Amino acid sequence: MAPEEKKVHMLLKSVIFHYHGLDDEERENLEETANKLEAHKELAWANQFIAEDYLTSFERAREFLNVSIGDYSKKKRVEYINMVWEANNLKGFVTELEVTAMLKLARDWRVEVELTDLIRRKLAL
Repeated sequence: MAPEEKKVHMLLKSVIFHYHGLDDEERENLEETANKLEAHKELAWANQFIAEDYLTSFERAREFLNVSIGDYSKKKRVEYINMVWEANNLKGFVTELEVTAMLKLARDWRVEVELTDLIRRKLAL
């Protein structure tokens, strides 16, 4: 995975986890992801990005991600949304705040229908 894609991956996951306040499970998941992707530098960058101004971090991340992900294929954009859904669901549930954040990103990336279809399929299991 290219460094820019690692940056996108880590920021996306981090900003959604931070949307309601990062817990220990989510912190561990971020560390595991950084280990798996060899993306510790990118995780540190994402943490710094969020720490710059916690209250505006989601909106700033949206802007950054919209520019970065705008050129990705629709399939890749859906994969990213699904990755965040799966990561959040590891704790057994996804909060309303997390779903709201993911829906905003899905709308930005023009994959809102795909996200709602994914959610429906997962909830039907």
